[in-house]
Amino acid sequence: MYTASFAFFEALWEAGVTHCFVNLGSDHPSIIEAIVKGQNEKKGQFPKIITCPNEMVALSMADGYARLTRKPQCVIVHVDVGTQGLGAAVHNASTGRAPVLIFAGISPFTIEGEMRGSRTEYIHWIQDVPDQKQIVAQYCRYTAEIKSGKNVKQMVNRALQFACSDPAGPVYLCGAREVMEEDLEPYGLEQAHWNPVEPAALSEIAVATISEALVGAKEPLVITGYSGRNHATVPALVQLADTVKGLRVLDTGGSDMCFPADHRAWLGLRFGIEKAIETADVIIVLDCDVPWIPTQCRPSKSAKIFHIDVDTLKQQMPVFYIPAIARYRADSYTSIAQLVSHITNSDLSKQLGAETFSRKWDALAKSHASRLAAITEAAKPKEDGSFGTGHLCRTLRKLVPQDSIFAIEAVTNTFFVGDNIQATIPGSWINCGGGGLGWSGGGALGIKLATEAENGAGKGKFVVQIVGDGTFLFSVPGSVYWISQRYKIPVLTIVLNNKGWNAPKKSLLLVHPEGLGSKATNEELNISFAPVPDYAGIAKAAAGGQLFAEKVAKASDLEDVLTRAIESVKNGTTAVIDAVVVLGS
Repeated sequence: MYTASFAFFEALWEAGVTHCFVNLGSDHPSIIEAIVKGQNEKKGQFPKIITCPNEMVALSMADGYARLTRKPQCVIVHVDVGTQGLGAAVHNASTGRAPVLIFAGISPFTIEGEMRGSRTEYIHWIQDVPDQKQIVAQYCRYTAEIKSGKNVKQMVNRALQFACSDPAGPVYLCGAREVMEEDLEPYGLEQAHWNPVEPAALSEIAVATISEALVGAKEPLVITGYSGRNHATVPALVQLADTVKGLRVLDTGGSDMCFPADHRAWLGLRFGIEKAIETADVIIVLDCDVPWIPTQCRPSKSAKIFHIDVDTLKQQMPVFYIPAIARYRADSYTSIAQLVSHITNSDLSKQLGAETFSRKWDALAKSHASRLAAITEAAKPKEDGSFGTGHLCRTLRKLVPQDSIFAIEAVTNTFFVGDNIQATIPGSWINCGGGGLGWSGGGALGIKLATEAENGAGKGKFVVQIVGDGTFLFSVPGSVYWISQRYKIPVLTIVLNNKGWNAPKKSLLLVHPEGLGSKATNEELNISFAPVPDYAGIAKAAAGGQLFAEKVAKASDLEDVLTRAIESVKNGTTAVIDAVVVLGS
């Protein structure tokens, strides 16, 4: 039997989708039949099916996989309720520009047995909604209903074209049981006809204008946020900084490793608040959603600002604008490569030999060394033996393999994590793409799965999840660590235990610094996690006891606990460390 459902899976595989993260239901009889048929008949040429007991975890896994590899993956959920169960993960995939295809069934549209797949259960009436696509439409690049099995492969490939063309993001397809049960004659497509849109370049005039501004600037600055999504952009940006000596690079997004911390031009990660923003006379905003926060920090009125982005208008943000003198919808890697080529192969290169640039280059080395020294000093353990996130991350960084990948969702501790992990390898730092807390649990598993798929079973890279305590609970650990154990996906999780949510208090103080809340306790603000949950114990229970779980609160114990946890992961068993950290360091 060759059905629309089987053709659906064939289309995914032919388009390069290797994994389906599934949460199956009453709308999926033909999907399940197709899965069994594919696993029996097309071994090695059929997507790997990963059962996910929670939809947000399923989409977060697909998101993490796609974010690392830029290869689209698939999530299959159950009608309207499964679509709603995706929750904040849809927001994350959208703002994080992760190419993911989501498929959901629709309640049957026939009720008297007119077609195979007609209604057979009570719930088919309850889950019949007017327009299921609208649940997620505002977050998706494309939504559509599969209305006939005869063009199911075309629908899948059209959706994937949207998912993979910049700005990339999630797409949503749905189909009723009757449609997905339809019998078909086997058919194929010419995949070369379904490629995504090619990256755009800057115009020659734009290249010349921006190049002249950079070379002529006193304090040139690049502000980026997610340009490192394309790993090739990182060395390209390094080459630009090496060419225009004095150029500095600031990350105000933190979603990807965009610039290496061991380069003298590195200003680190700061969410839109940094002195260099105020003093720069030429700024390139490169693939960045929030380059600065005007109520806290803004560029000089005389600064020349150029905005290069795959999503320059931020079409899904009702309010967004920056005072750029020019905007270009262009690919970051292509654009940076164009600028480097023009500067080095035009008369501008003659200016770069001036003494001014040598002095700037030396000044950058001194400021970079000073920055690193300040970070080291701030990360020292406290006199009482306790430690902050900075010390934890410095210790962790020296113990894990150099090519480890960090899945970060540290919220108010993110600066301390970034300052002390000091990522240098493209793709080695991946943060939640949006504000839907709970991404990193599934995200870390998806990242690890991707490295195994690319390097071979048991040869994947070491993956570390660093997550706040509140965010750990958002991540649905009961599902995450069951999946980790079921599919043997070992990762190291570090829970930053600071006894509650601190982000709401920070937000409160920014608006009401002297208000009633400024004098209230965390319990009175309803952000305390007292009594503190046993975070590692929750994970261990979900894994059926097959998990390394430990709590650490003293700096003197930290290295030993981390060493044993790392060894556990290397031996194939996930480890979760409940790390009690001091706030603000």
